[in-house]
Amino acid sequence: MAVVKIHEAKTNLSKLIARAEAGEEIVIARGDKPVVKVVPVEPVPKKKRTPGAMKGIWPNLPDAFFFDSLPEEELAAWEGRDSPDEVDPG
Repeated sequence: MAVVKIHEAKTNLSKLIARAEAGEEIVIARGDKPVVKVVPVEPVPKKKRTPGAMKGIWPNLPDAFFFDSLPEEELAAWEGRDSPDEVDPG
């Protein structure tokens, strides 16, 4: 286990990280007092994706939900107009 002072750790951070990745424990000290330990992070295992895993979670939505035009009031709101009768500013 290596003990380094904060200034040295700031100066050699990349090298210390490489040493930690290689399995060495690095302790960073403030003066003579150890304050933190640099150790490698355990890899997170990837979960296998399953096609169709979300099937049945949401109710069947009609095609109209995606393909019909928005009502004029809602369209005006998205375009930043106060009412459907107002002229499009863009």
